[in-house]
Order: sequence, then structure tokens, then C-alpha cells
Amino acid sequence: MLQVRNIEKYYGNKNNVTKALDRVSFEVADGEFIAIMGASGSGKTTLLNCISTIDTVSAGDILLDGESIAELPASELAKFRREKLGFVFQDFNLLDTLTLEENIGLALTLNHSDPKGVQKQVKKVAAQLGIGDLLGKFPYQVSGGQKQRAACARAMVAGQSLLLADEPTGALDSSASKNLLEIMTQMNQNMGATILMVTHDAYSASYAKRVLFLKDGRLFNELLRGERSRSVFYHEILDVLALLGGDISDVI
Repeated sequence: MLQVRNIEKYYGNKNNVTKALDRVSFEVADGEFIAIMGASGSGKTTLLNCISTIDTVSAGDILLDGESIAELPASELAKFRREKLGFVFQDFNLLDTLTLEENIGLALTLNHSDPKGVQKQVKKVAAQLGIGDLLGKFPYQVSGGQKQRAACARAMVAGQSLLLADEPTGALDSSASKNLLEIMTQMNQNMGATILMVTHDAYSASYAKRVLFLKDGRLFNELLRGERSRSVFYHEILDVLALLGGDISDVI
């Protein structure tokens, strides 16, 4: 589904150049749940920004469903994001003046999809995430966990190819973090969502099936969970983070 090919990213000018990404390559298969980890300044958020088309690569290429992101003209980027990418935010980003149904279907509505088709898609994904009976309510009328489910439903309602999450649990307490991670696991296992999550938190990363570690803009290591328990995987992640060196408090 996603191919990242030898991408490089430079910031600054000829007198002061910073290399944020250094020949990073990896692939994401359909239906994978992958976490990207690294200390502050390792390049993980820059990488996600390049994949999400918020930023552009300086060299290399990124392909999603065989289509080169790097070659997309600016006029097509907004449409590409709506149709191909879903975003999971830690603060939900729901609009208080819209019902949950309207929030979930917003991207489809902006694409001028058939209203009946939009309603059908919204009801389907909302039912899968257990909020089918709440669609007529406004965000302020439902719980935090229900808001999370609505936000996740919005991220996948248009059949987006890839869900991107940048520190989705960063501002949440432990209970809310666990709830969101379990929702994302449900989306991956039961709904076939392909997820790429940037996180500094080993506990969050342990929910993924594969973890990529960045150091100084390069891929440093990779862990596959396989059949191991999440607890065992969590401690293996901590071991790799210790090998990264530097200020481990940045990544744990």
C-alpha cells in the first residue's frame, strides 16, 4: 500500500542546512498497524508530515496505492488527503455545531458525494464502532470515549487507504489513552484499517504489530510483534529505546 523510497528532507539554506531525514525506506502492507518511534529531533514527525503531504521530500519518493505523492500538483493535494488519508487526533477535532453524523460524513460531503450514499456510509462505520445510536447527538452531548469513536469513524468513512496518527495519546490520561488505542486496534483487526502511528510512548507502540525506530533521521531498528504478548513486546520496545542512547526520557 505505502512505499517510502530513499527519502531525504533538508531544512534551511546553503549556509545552514539541517538533514531531517536521511535515505529512509520502508513499506507498509495493506492492513498493517505500524508505530514509528524515536527521540525528539529523530525525524519521526517530519516523516509523517511528508507522508501526509503537509511537507514535501527533498529527494526520493513516496507512493500510496501506486501513486506518487511527491509528484502531486498542489491543486490536487486537498482532494488526495480527503480521499486517501484519514487522521486520528488526540483532541478529536470535532465541530461542536455539527451532529456526530455530520462530523463523520464531513469529508464525503465536501467531496459532493450523494447524500444518501453519505448517510449509508456513516451509519455503517458508526455501527462498526459502536456509536450507531448516537448519530443525532452533538459532541458536547456524548462522552470522551464516544467522541473518540466518532473521530475515528470520520477518519475511515470515505474508505481512506491509510490512517495517520501523530502522538494520538500525547495529551490523554492513561484511561483515555488505553481507550483510544483499543479503538485503533479494533479498527485494524475488525475493519481492516491500515494505521501508521508516530509516538514517543512505548506503551502506545506496543499495540502495533511492527515498530520502526528512527535515530538522527535514519532507520535505526525494527521490531515485529509476531505472536508475542503485548506485555513482552512492550519490554522489547524499551530495550531498543535504551540502545538509541541520548536522553531516553524523550522517548519513554
